[in-house]
Amino acid sequence: MRTKTKIEYVWLDGYKEKNLRSKIKVLDNINRLTLEDIPEWSFDGSSTKQAAGNDSDCILKPVRLYKYHTRRNYYLVLCEVLNSNGTPHSSNTRARLREYYSELKARDYWMAFEQEYFMYENGRPMGWPNKGEPKPQGEFYCGTGDGNVAGRQISNRHLDKCLDSNIGVTGTNAEVALGQWEYQVFQKDAILACDDLWVSRYMLNKEAEKWGVRIEYHPKPIKGDWNGSGCHVNFSTKDTRDIGGERLFSECCKALEENHLNDIENYGSYNDERLTGLHETQHIDEFTWGVSDRGASIRIPIHTVENDWKGYLEDRRPASNCDPYLVATKIVDGLWHVFK
Repeated sequence: MRTKTKIEYVWLDGYKEKNLRSKIKVLDNINRLTLEDIPEWSFDGSSTKQAAGNDSDCILKPVRLYKYHTRRNYYLVLCEVLNSNGTPHSSNTRARLREYYSELKARDYWMAFEQEYFMYENGRPMGWPNKGEPKPQGEFYCGTGDGNVAGRQISNRHLDKCLDSNIGVTGTNAEVALGQWEYQVFQKDAILACDDLWVSRYMLNKEAEKWGVRIEYHPKPIKGDWNGSGCHVNFSTKDTRDIGGERLFSECCKALEENHLNDIENYGSYNDERLTGLHETQHIDEFTWGVSDRGASIRIPIHTVENDWKGYLEDRRPASNCDPYLVATKIVDGLWHVFK
């Protein structure tokens, strides 16, 4: 019997708050499979808010291949969505970021994302009582022991699968609220970092399915005195790492401030519910920056300052449900004139 290879095509749909979609194609086994071996594939765009019913064919173009090392002959392939004529679909935000490819390479952008999220079970955050709330947040951050943490098995299995697939996950931890978690993704390539974040989200969703758990990416799912969920972006360029200087970092922050009201619209849905000026956030209508200030829009890490102002900045505005391609595009576009 001839061995078969399973290819799971993963793409982003056309909803405002994007969902991940997938379907599996079975191919005859190919030794040393490469991205070029994987064919384009069509799908029904009328079912994903990407086409009308009378002209529903959209095209999946493979752009990044991930090997599931824990599963034999099984691969994930991240795809861009094209129109039937081969042009990028209007929902294809990765294509928009690719327009800045020359700038990304010339400035040598590195990016890291801090993805926060809640695990929900039976309609409530995991670990919460059936009625009411647990003890106030404070003991849950990086917590251990029964009653101080919930969902560790899912987080750990997700981490292992990401590492097995060569996704750039660099760490994970329990967050401030019970049932809330974070993991970090870093790459010395901005587009790859965004690709890895989307695929790691997909893997998290699939792992949670096995446990009957839903991953909640809403930036403020629990009202009241509970932290929301963000997707903070750490970024640097060759200039911020090698030349540095307080003046350069100040110019970066001022440039981002100029575009704040426009950029914030692309930083995720319902972000106004999280960015209130409380719970380690700046108000959505305000823009500030500061050294080691987690209540600012932009935080400059203390070790950057201590390293002669050489290092990276942290944009704390993006919501947990943000599209990293849009966020990266806004950052690069906003800083364009700073590095000219």
